Amino acid sequence: MIASALDDRRLYQQYDPSGMVSRIGELSWQCQQAWQMAMSFDLPEDYSEVEKVIILGMGGSAIGGDLAASLIMAKSRAPIIIQRDYHLPGFVDEKTLVIASSYSGNTEETLTAFTEALETGARKLAITTGGKLKALAGKAGIPVFIFDYPAQPRAALGFSLVPILCFLQKLGLAPDRSAEVAETVTGLEELSARIKETAPLADNQAKQLAQYLHGSLPVVYGSGLLSEVAHRWKTQINENSKAWAFHEVLPELNHNAVVGYQFPQELIGRIRVLMLRSPLLDARVQLRYRVTAQLLEQAGVSYQVVDAGGSSTLCQAMTMVMLGDYMSYYLALLYGIDPSPVKVIDFLKEQLARGL
Repeated sequence: MIASALDDRRLYQQYDPSGMVSRIGELSWQCQQAWQMAMSFDLPEDYSEVEKVIILGMGGSAIGGDLAASLIMAKSRAPIIIQRDYHLPGFVDEKTLVIASSYSGNTEETLTAFTEALETGARKLAITTGGKLKALAGKAGIPVFIFDYPAQPRAALGFSLVPILCFLQKLGLAPDRSAEVAETVTGLEELSARIKETAPLADNQAKQLAQYLHGSLPVVYGSGLLSEVAHRWKTQINENSKAWAFHEVLPELNHNAVVGYQFPQELIGRIRVLMLRSPLLDARVQLRYRVTAQLLEQAGVSYQVVDAGGSSTLCQAMTMVMLGDYMSYYLALLYGIDPSPVKVIDFLKEQLARGL
């Protein structure tokens, strides 16, 4: 399919019957709504005594925790750990806050680990639309942050990220993000106007990136506040575009990945590297971006640098998330596939259920 087809409205009607593009465009509304809901949500007073945080989640429900941790790591007085597993780590105690995040409330791994948490003295909190998680937490008298937003879990990122930032702020574990949330809402609205489906290819960065990646193997680089954004781009290409993708993080990739640029030579012409960069990154990391670009050029690997906009870390991260979401959506259309269903994951869950 030729890239100019992205300006043909009939393409969206054909491949997006569920309206995924509308969910992507609503990210600014999600963030604003989730912040208001979380600010009015009461947490028990003794939750302020916690000294570490574990966020349970998988897939689209876990990425909010990833982003939250990367955004506040430098200023948080407590470690924040994302647990993608069936079991809790052994250090969970009464000074731990366990947050179970599951859009459906029925995520197998999250439910199992949350059930373990019920047997501990840890403080507990659930974020969900309902399901078994809501029932378990309600029965145990645990606070449940409930939101109603019909979408694929990955398309409800505002409701999995923003409440966590708000709750950590309320508990004194992270700084006040009110001003950053306001800037982010405005930044997302302005960005969406520039890269939404009605914006033509000639002026639409997201469509241009999709065109650049079409038919290739994408590898996304990020660092610091954009490390988990790079992860998000990778998973959105997987789930929306139904395509292979990988991500790497600076400066770690300078200690291993750069050595692997040479082989297999047959792949070099098919790889496309996207380097997500922020002006807020450390000067030494900025230098590493430039040197890494030189190494890619020497190896004959195609790359593009994508710079973040906005003044705050939250605005930069979330506008880059939106750019990647739109890009992966357009890439799905270029591949002639509906971005919404994840039939492979549905099949996997069915087989696991039969195994049980």
